[in-house]
Amino acid sequence: MPAPDLVIGSFNLGKAGEVRDALKDLSLTIHYLPDFPNIFPVSETAQTYSENAILKAKGYARQTGLLTLADDSGLEVDALDGRPGVFSARFGGAEAADNDRVSLLLEELANRTPQERTARFVCYMALARSPQSGTDPEVLTVVDGKCEGTIARAPLGTNGFGFDPVFIPQGYTQTFAELPNKVKARISHRAKALEQIRAFLNDWPSVA
Repeated sequence: MPAPDLVIGSFNLGKAGEVRDALKDLSLTIHYLPDFPNIFPVSETAQTYSENAILKAKGYARQTGLLTLADDSGLEVDALDGRPGVFSARFGGAEAADNDRVSLLLEELANRTPQERTARFVCYMALARSPQSGTDPEVLTVVDGKCEGTIARAPLGTNGFGFDPVFIPQGYTQTFAELPNKVKARISHRAKALEQIRAFLNDWPSVA
């Protein structure tokens, strides 16, 4: 029996790599969005992580005809009333690069004490089954994961993307971008969500 197909519903290569590594020992044939030449991006138009994850999972399942896993994640900074939150990928504008977003965040926190720099990474993941003829894709499960920490005063490390260079997870002194992958694969917000996805996919007959 061939391995079931699963699409990782993200154009972010760093994120797709983390998902692939977490699921690589499962009996799955993993596909990436660039594998589908006519795929078009699904817009994150919702106001919550879970709704955006569902939008993307259903949207890419509909386009590919395959089981699809998608996520929405963000950084919530307490001193900024939870910003950038669900708009983390668009913080500073849709065209801003990662280093632009990091610089803007550090600028907004420039006068904050260490005690005022608390934050967390949040991740929601949705798994959607490809649609039957004439039907909408079915959402099979939605899970979430969080990682508490603080914001560093300057970016450190190169092993990451997004806000990883300025996020120091609770219990550590290094940023996500300084920590080795094996540590991030255990403690990150995405790792915690993926642990639940793995458990769900291990019960594959129930979703096949």
